Amino acid sequence: MTDPSELNFGLLLFIPYRFMESAVLDAVREGGHDLPLNQARVFQRIDAGGSRLSELAEASQLPKQTVGSIVDQLERAGYVRRVPDPDDARARLVVVADRGRDAIELGRPVVEGIEAAWREHLGETEFRELRRMLEALVDVTDLDRSKVR
Repeated sequence: MTDPSELNFGLLLFIPYRFMESAVLDAVREGGHDLPLNQARVFQRIDAGGSRLSELAEASQLPKQTVGSIVDQLERAGYVRRVPDPDDARARLVVVADRGRDAIELGRPVVEGIEAAWREHLGETEFRELRRMLEALVDVTDLDRSKVR
């Protein structure tokens, strides 16, 4: 194993994320949902009120055509549905469907458990400081912070 002090900053941010992402996907799969990683990464970016494909493409850093195909797959599997955008009759929103909400609920306790373990490992003060610092980085790295969940 590489000494963590030798890892670049991006990897130091990614490794804990990957750990949590894998644990959540394992729990979701154990709960009967076959949600591939590429679909999960788009699915997790859907805003609570729904998202346009262009917003999901930007948030996922994927081409709109790729996101459209992934949303098609998610829709066929019953995780999302497309509905008219109340702010623009020509547009459609991708919203989480009942099956998607079930998958979210399976992952929620995993996230809470991992956060509790990290809080215990770091201590409450350092955990809160880490969260504050990460939120500050979101301010300068996410062009549309409202889409972060």
